[in-house]
Parts: sequence; structure tokens; C-alpha cells
Amino acid sequence: MNVFYEESGSFKVGTVLADNNASLQVEAPHGKRSKIKAASVLIHFETPVLSEFMDLAQQIANELDPDFLWECCVQDTEFDSNTLATEYFGHAPSPVEAAATLILLHSAPMYFYKKGKGHYKAAPPDALKSALASQEKKRLQAELKTRYLEQLCNAILPEEFKPIISNLLYKPDKNAIEWKALDEACAQLKLSAPALLEKCGAIPSSHDYHFNQFLWEHFPDGTDFAAVDLQQRFDTLEDIPLAKTSAFSIDDASTTEIDDAFSITPLKLGSFRIGIHIAAPALGIEPGTPLDKTASNRLSTVYIPGRKITMLPDHAIRHYTLEENKICPVISLYLDVADDYTVTHIENRIEKIKIEENLRHDTLETYFNENTISGTDTDFPFMSELRLLWHFACKMEASRGKANDTNNDKVDYSFEISDDHVTIRERRRGAPIDKVVSELMIFANAEWGKQLAQANIAAIYRSQGNGKVKMSTSPAPHQGLGVSQYTWISSPLRRYIDMINQRQLIAMIRSDSPPYTRESDDLLIALRDFELVHGIYGDFQRTMEHYWCLRWMLQENIQTIQAQVIRENLVKFEHMPFFMRIPSLPNLEPDSFVKLKIEYIDLLDRTLHARFVEKLES
Repeated sequence: MNVFYEESGSFKVGTVLADNNASLQVEAPHGKRSKIKAASVLIHFETPVLSEFMDLAQQIANELDPDFLWECCVQDTEFDSNTLATEYFGHAPSPVEAAATLILLHSAPMYFYKKGKGHYKAAPPDALKSALASQEKKRLQAELKTRYLEQLCNAILPEEFKPIISNLLYKPDKNAIEWKALDEACAQLKLSAPALLEKCGAIPSSHDYHFNQFLWEHFPDGTDFAAVDLQQRFDTLEDIPLAKTSAFSIDDASTTEIDDAFSITPLKLGSFRIGIHIAAPALGIEPGTPLDKTASNRLSTVYIPGRKITMLPDHAIRHYTLEENKICPVISLYLDVADDYTVTHIENRIEKIKIEENLRHDTLETYFNENTISGTDTDFPFMSELRLLWHFACKMEASRGKANDTNNDKVDYSFEISDDHVTIRERRRGAPIDKVVSELMIFANAEWGKQLAQANIAAIYRSQGNGKVKMSTSPAPHQGLGVSQYTWISSPLRRYIDMINQRQLIAMIRSDSPPYTRESDDLLIALRDFELVHGIYGDFQRTMEHYWCLRWMLQENIQTIQAQVIRENLVKFEHMPFFMRIPSLPNLEPDSFVKLKIEYIDLLDRTLHARFVEKLES
């Protein structure tokens, strides 16, 4: 005797070796013996032979039409598989036909619900329709995935991918058919998703790939300003007095947000008055206005080589920037300075001033540099004023105990991008231009911070102790700068913290109630949020400078390069702010110079592989 039985959700056949009523010992066609429950047996048969039974049953099952069988069933009524088989075949089914019917019923769960041993129930029409639709959908998706996979593996971008490239790159839906196909293609080709999409032509610019990723994360609504921000009108501030002097600014050629300018007025007995003039958007952008909310959301201008995302819209910048040949509102800090460059008197003013000229680094450096400081040539614009400011800056630097600061010997880098061609320029940090501007800004920020603290007016301060910089509403020493307190107030067009502090300063000068107290939510929220985005924006700037260093090396076809050992296997490449670890670097002393061989550069990953060649003589 042979049996057809169900075990673990599948059908099997075997020859009965022993019948113990509740259980049977059977032998499978391949010889394996097992013990089964008697209740699992569905059919007993003698013929056909055991080895042929399952093949014959499967052949008949393949010929059965589940749609026809479903239509033969009485809805909402359970039925026995043998009854259905009898109706279908028109006679009492043979063991093979009965088994074939069971195989079909078992393999079509959308059509037939199992209700017990050999018993089923036809699926309701609506449920069957929904299940079939779902099955068809999966079939079509499988076909679609196969097509996507084939195209991607052949470096062809499927048309359906084009509208969702950003999602696939920056925030993929792991359940989407497009991502599944992309992920499988990446696994087959051993490429990252960005690398494969670039190969398919979906990333025409590696720069834009990185820039758009930043926008996707931090500017999801885009960088355009809302129409309501553009509608704000600014007071002409007719009631503010006009200064009797004029001023000039010193900035990089690409600077449009000109926050600061300077003036020199001769006084008696060789003394003179220095004017430090700061753009005053806080006079017109009031707290809580749409433009203020925009600035408080952005908190800072984002700078990267070749472009920037401004904190304020262009029309606000144009109104308040200290542009040459314009009369601009400013907060002025006047310093009466004796002929030995000591400050004898300090005065604050809210006023308007004529900006006579915007001096730019690229032209100014040619005649205002370390070689011309001690000369007497005054043929160049503002040369006399610049020399006075230089000597004053040196005096202030010394008073802070920073005259011999090693930071003055460090090199700053600027990037110029034109039609994707990058130029990296170096300038020693202690150059006269930098020292004049930095010392005057340090003086103003420290002085105004002191005045606000003495007036018990809340402000946001930066302090440094034990190498750690932090921001708070309490004044504290800034050891790195050598000042008792330091607040950011000199860049209100570029940093929201400066605009907040400027509002407090204006209230102090006018003897008005300040708009913020130390417990103000707006003040504390701005402090918290600014620290976060300042770090994010700074990291992004360094990341993109790293990218443009890689671009420069490719552009110049650099094969070998010199580098300086910082520590262990960390080196800095010459003539650029590019740091990386070289695994092959031997144990060398810091400040040693080495020659490296560049093996490959990947702009999408922003990675470079280089190996040590030799140590160079210092």
C-alpha cells in the first residue's frame, strides 16, 4: 500500500511499511524512511507505481485551470477536494486525479482558502479580484525591475529615474522598485550608487552632486527667498545725522556683504581719530518681521569656493552694505588716538557716512605690504591712513600679548573659480591688510562687549579657555585673542548673532530698553541654533575646499607632490589646505617634508590615494 500525504505544507508519497493506527512508517521513493501521522494521509493507492505518481499528478495539475475550478465552486460553502474532482472529471477521480486536484487547490491560495484536511472554500469575488490585481502588480514590477537592472548594468539611465535622481542619491526609499534595481546593479558591478549613476550620466557635475546634497539636507525648501521677504521696505533714516568724515573699506574682491569700513580724522598735536564703522541692518530689520525670521532661520551666510548662500536677500544687502559712493547707515566706534598710538577717548555714534571707496585685496596688496609699510610714498589711495592703521594695529596686537603669536606665521588660502578652473592663492596671515582689519575688528568686538556687560545688557559672547571655544550670554575671557570679553557684532550682514548684538548695542547707545533679556527665548534659541549651523556650515566649507584641492590636482595633472608631516601619518600638501593620512608613510618627525605619488582621485567620494616615495631634505 502507498500513501499520498501532506507534511510541513508540501505533498509527499511513500510506501507503507508499518501501520500503527495513529501513525505510519513509510519509505519514500528515494529510500528514506520516516514516521508520519495517520491523519496526514490524504489518499491511499496501489497504482501507478510510487516513483511515477508525483510526476503524473503534477502533469495533470498543470493542465487544470484555477479560474474554471473557482467558477465551479459554490460561493460561501466549504467543499471536499474529492467532490470538486468528481465534478471536474465527470467520474470518481483516480488517485492521480484526486492528488492533482489537491495540488492545484494547494497552489492557488488566492482562489481557494484551506479549511481543513482536504477541505477548501472559494475566495469571495472581491477578494480574488484584489489578490489577482496584486499578483499582476508584482509581476509587472518584477518585469520593470528586470528592465531597470539590465539598463543600469549597461550604463543606461532608465527614463523613470530622471525625476527622482536626487531622492536616489540623498534619501532613497529602500522599498521603491527603482532603488532595489539600483542596489542590485551596484552589487553586481561592485560600484557605489553615486558611481553607477555617474556612469549612467545622471551626475554631470561632481561639484553639483556635493552642493545639492548639502542643500537637500539643510535647505530643503531651496535657497530662494520668500516673496514676503522681498516686499520689505527700508526706512531712509532721515533723522540720523551724517558724519563729517568719509570712510573706506578693505575686502576681498568677491565680497558683496561689506560690513565694516574705516576713517581717519586728524586732531591736534599729532593725534588722530580712528572711526570703525559697521553696517547697521538692525536699524531697519526689526525682530519678528518676515525678513528677521528669514535671517534667524539661516543664521549665517554659507561660504564655499566659487559661490555662497547669503543670510539676507540681495535687496537687503544692497540697502545696508557699505558700498562705495553711497551714504550708508552705520554704528560707529570712534577712537581718539595719541601720537604714541594709545587710545585716549572712545565714543559711539549712530549715523550715516559716505563710503568713499571699496579697497580690494587684489589691488591693495600690490602697494600696501610689508615692503612699503616703512616707506614714505603716498601716491596710492589711502596710503597715509593705512600706515596709521597699521601702526595702531601693531600696538593693539602687542597690548593683547599676541605680537609674537605663531598664528601670524600661518598661511590662509583663497579659492578663485572661473568656468570650473580653480586657482588657489596663499597669503601669510600676518600680512598688513589682514592685521589692520583683524585688529580693528577685535578691538571693536571686545570694546562693545565690555560696554554691554558694564551696562548690564544681555549679549552673546564668545570665550575661549583651555583650547575650547564656546558661546554664552555671560562675558568671559577669550584666551586665544587675549581679551577679557569678546562678542560678535562686526558682521551683522553675514551672521545673525551679530545682528542680535547690534540691536542690543543700539538700545544701549540710545538709552532704550533692549529687545532681548538674558532669559529671552529668541536670544537663547539663536545661541543654540547658531552654534549648530556654524559648525555645519564650517565643515561644509572645509569639505568643498578639500574637493577643489582635488580638482586642482586633476586640473594641473599633478603626479607627485610634496607634503609636510603634521604627526604620525597625517600630512599637509604644499600650497593648499589639504590634509590626509598616508598609510605607507614611515615613522618621521613632525615638520619633515616628503614626496608622495598620487595614484588616483575620486571626486564623488572626495578621496585621494597616495603613497610615500621618499623623505626630502628640509
